[in-house]
Amino acid sequence: MKNYQQAVTKQLLGKKGENMEAKDYQKEAARTLIEEPGLEPSNNEIMIVWNALGLAGEAGEVADLIKKGVFHQHGLDKEKLKKELGDCLWYIAALCSNLGLDLGDVMQSNIDKLKLRYPNGFTTEDSKKRIDMNGS
Repeated sequence: MKNYQQAVTKQLLGKKGENMEAKDYQKEAARTLIEEPGLEPSNNEIMIVWNALGLAGEAGEVADLIKKGVFHQHGLDKEKLKKELGDCLWYIAALCSNLGLDLGDVMQSNIDKLKLRYPNGFTTEDSKKRIDMNGS
């Protein structure tokens, strides 16, 4: 196995051990592509994906505002953040609707998980234990 790994590494790195060429990486990565997904998602599944991608996009906007506010020293614009957080909440509510979940139940489930994980409020020790994850 070690000889195989060394051979592949040598092939990918080239004769002189230089960095991989982008075209070589692209060729190797393409081996794992699929030509067609071979599925026909339902309208509901399409909406779930649409909502999840929307949530990811809006969460990215929140993260970018905070990054620029803190690290670029633009200051935190709470009005813009409020709008973007509202957009995140809209997509969360949409996902709940499309998944047949009650938003209140999701909220309560999260609080229950946090109470189990952090019975006395946050501590680093409880964070490492993650008793809700490993059954301890």
